[in-house]
Amino acid sequence: MTDRDNEFVDYVKARGAALRRTAFLLCGDWHRAEDLVQSALLKLFRAWPKIRADDAVDAYARKILVRTAIDESRRLWRKREWGADDLPEVAAPHEDHDGALDARRALGRLPVRQRAAVVLRYWEDLPVEEVAQLLGCAEGTVKSQCAKGLASLRRMLRDEMVLEGPR
Repeated sequence: MTDRDNEFVDYVKARGAALRRTAFLLCGDWHRAEDLVQSALLKLFRAWPKIRADDAVDAYARKILVRTAIDESRRLWRKREWGADDLPEVAAPHEDHDGALDARRALGRLPVRQRAAVVLRYWEDLPVEEVAQLLGCAEGTVKSQCAKGLASLRRMLRDEMVLEGPR
């Protein structure tokens, strides 16, 4: 292995978990998040020889990850299986419901660009300018997507509280 290959391996060891968490927040599914990270890391590895050590590698990796997630969500929409008209007699048990509000589930119900804006802005704590660069849009678009996303999250979580009652 070359020194650059070792640098890539070190980068993945150091930042892989953070990329997986971000990917999970972008898509809402750990298995899909793993696939997204693998695809993003493959793209990053191909570009690795061109990346200088002083480049913003994290920003570049996030950009690849976000674009991969958006591209995959477009493909999944076309491939998505649609439910049947007949419902099963027994409901499936709720998974991972420990009595707390399920913000992750609400986040997963946001449109993919709103979800990406909210995750990058508030989870990754990136400035509006950088989120706009990553998403390839204007700063005003990032602000409006975040505002709409947060309003939707508040509404969904409030509705969940009303339906399920206080805990």
